Amino acid sequence: MDELIPISLRDSIPTLYQTEDTKDPLCHIKLFTPDSNWTWYVIELFKEDMDTCYGYVQGVENELGYFSLKELRTIKGFLGLAVERDLQFKPTLLSQIHKKYE
Repeated sequence: MDELIPISLRDSIPTLYQTEDTKDPLCHIKLFTPDSNWTWYVIELFKEDMDTCYGYVQGVENELGYFSLKELRTIKGFLGLAVERDLQFKPTLLSQIHKKYE
């Protein structure tokens, strides 16, 4: 199974609730479906299960929330393509990502 968040990047992502008092947190990973309009930006990762993430979700609505990597692995877009990690994405402040979707 492909790793949506490789081991080499996991330590750089804050654990859940670590950034809850941060006004403009850093989005560390961008996950997306190449054949639809859904994108998930990982801000925090629950280190105990390496599954639960908190981040910014861009889809039907744009919102902050929790999502499961296990569930993302089951999602397929219109052409049957799986969720993948954007290898070109560099950690970006949430405010900059918000501007992109305004």
